[in-house]
Amino acid sequence: MSCRPITLRNVSLDTFKCMKKKLQDYGIHVPPGNRGELSGKGITADFEWDGMSNLTITITEKPFIVNCEVVAMKIKHFVKECQGS
Repeated sequence: MSCRPITLRNVSLDTFKCMKKKLQDYGIHVPPGNRGELSGKGITADFEWDGMSNLTITITEKPFIVNCEVVAMKIKHFVKECQGS
């Protein structure tokens, strides 16, 4: 069962690249490009960045004991860390 899509606004190219690197450093596989499937640590999610400022992430698989909000919060945390740098 997938979670509701998360749309993050004001995501610049630098923020997007930084977020992808942080996710990879955390052990999540992130393919090259502006769209694809993130996977790792029991989580699978589709992502799409519009090349300007909107990033949409849809969590498609997660551990049963973890709710969608917890996973969404963690992903948002990576983006916020990058927006602050």
